[in-house]
Amino acid sequence: MFDDLFKALSDPTRRSILKMLRRGDMTAGEIAKQFDITKPSMSHHLNVLKQAGLVLSDRNGQHIYYSLNTTVLQDVMVWLMKFTQNQERDDESGEQRKK
Repeated sequence: MFDDLFKALSDPTRRSILKMLRRGDMTAGEIAKQFDITKPSMSHHLNVLKQAGLVLSDRNGQHIYYSLNTTVLQDVMVWLMKFTQNQERDDESGEQRKK
């Protein structure tokens, strides 16, 4: 899960798409208008975000609407908080062992 997530977040275009989706659902066309890239490239970016679970898609007629999947973002935040707490404990343990 986290490998796909960090891969998705590593690209500035995908991070920009996530920022746009914070404001609300958008179609692929609405998202694509904000970038100077080809439709296949935009499709690739959206698929990477979907595979990472960061966005959800919903077809409505001929349009696909994309929305931010806040559940995954919340899970990542919890993991990061636990990770940093464990890191702090490891750092403290290391200092205590040195003394």
